[in-house]
Amino acid sequence: MRTLTYQTDLCVVGGGMAGLCCAIAAARHGIKVVLVQDRPVLGGNASSEIRTWIGGAHVTGKGPVKNLREGGIIEEIFLENFYQNPALKYPIWDSVLYEKAMAEENLTLLLNTSCFEAKMEDNRIASIRAWQSNAETFHVIAATWFADCSGDSILAPLSGAKFMYGREAKAEFGERIPPDVADRKTMGMSCLFQIRETDHKVPFSPPVWAYKYETDADLPYKDHNKDNNFWWIEIGGEWDCIHDTDRCREELLKICYGVWDHMKNHGDHGVDNWELEWIGFLPGKRESRRYVGKYIVTQNDVEAGGNFHDIVAYGGWSMDDHFPAGFYYTEGHPTIYHPVPAPWGLPLRCMISENIENLTFAGRNISVTHTALSSSRVMATCAILGQALGTALSMAVHNGCHVENVDIPTLQQTLMADDCFIPNCAREVPTLTREAVCSADVVRNGRDRGEENLWIGTAGDVLEYRFERPTFVREIRLVFDNDMNRRYHNMPCSYPLVQDRFYLPRTLIKAYRIEGENEDGSVCRICVENNHQRLVRHKVAWNVKRIRFIPLATNGCEEYRVFDFEVR
Repeated sequence: MRTLTYQTDLCVVGGGMAGLCCAIAAARHGIKVVLVQDRPVLGGNASSEIRTWIGGAHVTGKGPVKNLREGGIIEEIFLENFYQNPALKYPIWDSVLYEKAMAEENLTLLLNTSCFEAKMEDNRIASIRAWQSNAETFHVIAATWFADCSGDSILAPLSGAKFMYGREAKAEFGERIPPDVADRKTMGMSCLFQIRETDHKVPFSPPVWAYKYETDADLPYKDHNKDNNFWWIEIGGEWDCIHDTDRCREELLKICYGVWDHMKNHGDHGVDNWELEWIGFLPGKRESRRYVGKYIVTQNDVEAGGNFHDIVAYGGWSMDDHFPAGFYYTEGHPTIYHPVPAPWGLPLRCMISENIENLTFAGRNISVTHTALSSSRVMATCAILGQALGTALSMAVHNGCHVENVDIPTLQQTLMADDCFIPNCAREVPTLTREAVCSADVVRNGRDRGEENLWIGTAGDVLEYRFERPTFVREIRLVFDNDMNRRYHNMPCSYPLVQDRFYLPRTLIKAYRIEGENEDGSVCRICVENNHQRLVRHKVAWNVKRIRFIPLATNGCEEYRVFDFEVR
């Protein structure tokens, strides 16, 4: 056995979408990060091991919501996946996530590494100890800050951090939805399966241990058509959602094979030519430990819109409160979609431990009640929480202050500059952009979503800034139309012979040229031929009197659609 030690600014535990976005954001903002992930791949519930759709404010429990798709790192990852992975293979999706982590020089990634010990100094975590089984290596990581994005909040029992588990009583926080008496019941976990269409009839013989569902009456209130992602195959909410995980997997596999056997062999479900492509052996969890933070977000906060002074992220998924019995709940639909305002705000304080000085968290384990969690737990919301936390922690390190004391307006402006939408906050436009003469004011209004904030051009149209005298420009910021209201997820739940969704948005500008004209008439140029991102920044060192943006091609749209073109 060997032991490796690290001294770093930030240790992130958990490589799901929250942890990955937290680590990337912190690394990009200039601090050293170690990301510890106990699985061989990143992505958590979204990875190839579990394959849950990434939901968020842009798609509620009852359908799409306009202009609320999460931006920032999570959208960058989506667009990268559509570009690199047009066949929508889950192993390639894993590699897209892996590439994003490995691209950051300030980020050290430790896969297959499980945290099992925390060394404490008073009420601070001095270091954690983790075991990397495939390398037979212990890793000891000392850090200024720790961010627990593990979902199960592994650092809570190791550090003595306060946490919550189960459903609070109505009276505890004055909420309407919870039960009258508190309990230790949660939402459960699911093993999903995926199917693929072929051009011929495919038989199916279930394993002998699979459950039998011979009629539709055996699956009450459970839609089982071929376009379903089978989220309702869920159990564990009445068990222990941490320590009974393997027990849940055993039961879930029996159900999964039984459901597919029913669809194939008991009645006409339109799947004669479909085959079982994949079945998950790692349950995807919805709820377990939740930290107690500097602020506990409640149902009442959600319904009031979350108008916090330290708002850094937002939710919009309905309060999708699954019954703890899950699959075995037979009295009606297995969940209730309680409406929420879209968007509703989430504060920085709900990601900072109440009693452990240097412990923070992002993801489904933030400081929320069970009822508020039913809206905040979905992965796109978790991702933007992670990005917000990573950005805040980088500011804390750079400024030598506690993360609770970072300047909130500066944090909000930094997040919005990185294409994170924050409700009720306006993004500041650079002075140089405001003072120049612009051919279209809409591209410098600081609003990067909504049709009313688009510049729309056709062949031959350009955007231009002119300055009174030669002016030094160091950065050009562009935001293109990525079809915020597209109606498809990051990955599919099934594979028909012809897949007519899941592509780079046709509205996205693919090729363009930027020209900076010097006082003597000479021209500096940037030529891009294969753009596939919404937010693009170009670092330059130009002393120019004029800058032009010249769109050349899109991914299929006849119009050129630009939200933002700014110079700094």
